[in-house]
Amino acid sequence: MALKDDVLNIANKARKASFEMANLSSLVKNNALEAMAAGLEANAESLKKENAKDLARAKEKRLTDAMINRLTLSDKVINSMATGLREVAALPDPVGTVSEIIVRPNGLRVGRMSIPLGVIGIIYESRPNVTADAAGLCLKSGNAVVLRGGSESIDSNRAIAKVLAEACSASAVPEDAIQVITTTEREAVLEMLKLEEQIDIIIPRGGEGLIRFVVENSKIPVIKHYKGVCHVYVDSDADMDKAVNIAYNAKVQRPGVCNSMETLLVHAGIAETFLPLIAERYAEAGVEMRVCDATRAILPDARLATDDDYAEEFLDLIIAIKVVDNMDGAKAHIERFGSLHTESIVTENYTNAELFIRQINSSSVMVNASTRFADGFEYGLGAEIGISTTKLHAYGPMGLNELTTRKFVVYGDGQIRE
Repeated sequence: MALKDDVLNIANKARKASFEMANLSSLVKNNALEAMAAGLEANAESLKKENAKDLARAKEKRLTDAMINRLTLSDKVINSMATGLREVAALPDPVGTVSEIIVRPNGLRVGRMSIPLGVIGIIYESRPNVTADAAGLCLKSGNAVVLRGGSESIDSNRAIAKVLAEACSASAVPEDAIQVITTTEREAVLEMLKLEEQIDIIIPRGGEGLIRFVVENSKIPVIKHYKGVCHVYVDSDADMDKAVNIAYNAKVQRPGVCNSMETLLVHAGIAETFLPLIAERYAEAGVEMRVCDATRAILPDARLATDDDYAEEFLDLIIAIKVVDNMDGAKAHIERFGSLHTESIVTENYTNAELFIRQINSSSVMVNASTRFADGFEYGLGAEIGISTTKLHAYGPMGLNELTTRKFVVYGDGQIRE
């Protein structure tokens, strides 16, 4: 009962704070974000010290290298969090903007105004940087937030939340606008998911298991992102240097994140030239290749892939490779195995590039670029609160605009309806 009451109390505080948040000026919000960024930088050593406790437990539990990578608060990650908060502060405030004003025959002017969603619940695993990213985006978009991080990052999350709270306390931001559920008990998540009167939307960030658990148990609308099975298709008209660099970067640069490439598709016409080049680079990086029969004829030492491999989000130095006859074959493979996250084509053929963009239905579609760019920060959103692979209410990386909705506003001059 105590746990249930604690979670309800946290959500009620956030709900009350959300009414004040909706009316904060841009100046107040920006000053708070700048203070939060400075606080993270000033407390970098203490944050890393708390993070070391989480890392020690992760190693004791023998978590994968990819999971430990997600969990680590390095100087680079802390600086990135601070930079993200400052970029959010520099972005235009979406709250209160009125657009699409039309004048009706009776003289009424009808427009739409952006307003906060209200209270956003975020349930996440591993990455403690989500605490800062989510808090900053919710603050700037006028929302209150209830954060519940994973048990593996509990000390890091507490430390970051403390820094953010101290920064906000010196501003006019309601002290209850950023709430953190610090218990590691799973029951807290279940209680949180019942609070449809206090929380307006749930955004889960983590593995497929977490997200399915949230979807199955939530009474609150959920923005889903089950997994990132991202593809790079190397077209027959690809530049070989670009193709090798993109395919290498998309897999190797940071394999443990959702926008890393999991399957490489190669046009049959250039397979004999391209595959040995990328295989050499992958071998240097320790990438395990799981391949189709056509690829194995060129790379005989590679392991044969199964359908399960093509559907897998490896989040590791493992890549599935398939040779396809043409772009239609690449499209059919993506439609069967993709997760609507991110796909990229490498080609110098303008027509093929435009067809790929129009025909592939994922939330991010790229031409001659690594899938690793599918990220709110890289898209100029300052940071992201998650990547939606469902089309309601947002699609792709979610920044400030995706954390608002719109209400109708009507300006009249005494009109009455006959």
